[in-house]
Amino acid sequence: MGNYYSYMRISTDQEKQNFNRQIKSLSRYAKEQDIEYLVEFTEEKSAKNFTERPQFQKLDKILQKDDTVVFKDISRFTREAENGYKKYMEWLNRGINVVFIDNPTVSSEYIKQMMDVAQAQDLVTRTAMEGVIKLLLIVELDRAEQQRIYISKAIKDGIAASNKRSGRKQGQFDKLTPELKTDIQAYLHDRSIKQVDLMKKYEISRNTLKKYINHEKISNN
Repeated sequence: MGNYYSYMRISTDQEKQNFNRQIKSLSRYAKEQDIEYLVEFTEEKSAKNFTERPQFQKLDKILQKDDTVVFKDISRFTREAENGYKKYMEWLNRGINVVFIDNPTVSSEYIKQMMDVAQAQDLVTRTAMEGVIKLLLIVELDRAEQQRIYISKAIKDGIAASNKRSGRKQGQFDKLTPELKTDIQAYLHDRSIKQVDLMKKYEISRNTLKKYINHEKISNN
């Protein structure tokens, strides 16, 4: 049995509170699985690539076959679809296990189970299943990359709007952070997410949340 490692990452000041959420999530997982992380890697770096993340590079170098790396979600691993897929498959081929607590369908255990099933099929079915597995990984990685692009644009637009102050009442959107924007976008596409949960998470009123939701709907059109 290999060692367990955890990895946490934030990229901007706006994500500071994500460290607390990642810590809680990773700690809860360790307790539930009765494991102890050998090293907990943490860094404040962009997810655009792997090469400029020294803690990730250090982790990558010490990993051995049967080791496991635990992330809160796939965006902590990377927000870069193409290179993210290559690194994921490289780790898989090296025998390294990957756990994404919030994205279990792309954790290595699930992917390897699908691959084992595919290998037991005839050539046509196996080829089709392998394509589905690759697509599943790429779709999740691309979603994380598009989220990065959206957040980056939202921050730039927010700065521009703040500088112009063109008729905007001060305080009107003060709590509409990039993180809240991302959660609202998720809510608009997944109605299993409840408004009351967003209200509690960001400590805002229902009217304020509705105003932000309407703002994001208009932005999407």
